[in-house]
Amino acid sequence: MKNLIVIFQKAMFALVFLGTGLMNPLSAQTADIANLPEPRVVEDGGTGAFKAIMYTDEGLTTHTIFRPEELSPFGEKIKLPIIAWGNGACANSPWEHINFLSEVASHGFLVIAIGPMPEEGERGGGRSTASQLLDAIDWAIAQNGDPSSPFYNKVDVTKIAVSGMSCGGLQTLEIAPDPRVTTAIVCNSGIIGGGGGMPGMPALTKDHLNKLHTPTLYLLGGESDIAYNNGMDDFNRINHVPVFVANMDVGHGGTYSQPHGGAFAEVATAWYKWQLKGDQEAGTMFTGNPSKLSQSDIWTVDKKNLP
Repeated sequence: MKNLIVIFQKAMFALVFLGTGLMNPLSAQTADIANLPEPRVVEDGGTGAFKAIMYTDEGLTTHTIFRPEELSPFGEKIKLPIIAWGNGACANSPWEHINFLSEVASHGFLVIAIGPMPEEGERGGGRSTASQLLDAIDWAIAQNGDPSSPFYNKVDVTKIAVSGMSCGGLQTLEIAPDPRVTTAIVCNSGIIGGGGGMPGMPALTKDHLNKLHTPTLYLLGGESDIAYNNGMDDFNRINHVPVFVANMDVGHGGTYSQPHGGAFAEVATAWYKWQLKGDQEAGTMFTGNPSKLSQSDIWTVDKKNLP
């Protein structure tokens, strides 16, 4: 009888084990996929030629994807460059930046932001790490080579940007030395002198700037931006790669939540078009003496190692 009781207990444990999925990664993954929010359009999908959608892919539930809704225009002749994005406050959600990121994607980019897709009006929580930018890049490259993926042979794996705001800017700087990266945008951020900062921030020192190997854009919010001194100090120290700094007097919050991401999105999109798509007209915003952006009433700029 005792043996029968033991057998019965083991059988019941197995049923609970499999039924709850608490100890079954496959069941948990299935549940996560089943609970994914529906894709949605941010604002009107952006002002670019390719109206964008926002969603979380079942193969990358830790991130939010912004990309053109219609992928048929992309293939051999036109491909989607990759942009990996890190959020302010090291947040594991892009809720503050969805207008900005949707706008960028509408110009023909595959944008992958750290954190699951936020629900309408939701402010996502949790902390992120710089390694999640690498996860985004790895996923996009794998999708391009997967015949079952909607991105199969549609992604330009030779054109990759890392970008981010505030803590996400530090995460960007941490990952930027990766040899696959071809450009970086650091927004409202810069390395803190002694490598300090809030807990969870990448503890980089200024020596790290020597590891940069790509053209780099700094977008700052003017002297009222708490990252202004750090970002400008970075710019002053970078002498070995092309670097451009643009300041708009809006403070640390930038213009990300404004319609279509505001002026920050306009400048960032021009940089992405130039660096990732070879759009020379977009590049005139940053090149020439004077550059087009330097003639703006709202931007103050400087540059090094650029024509």
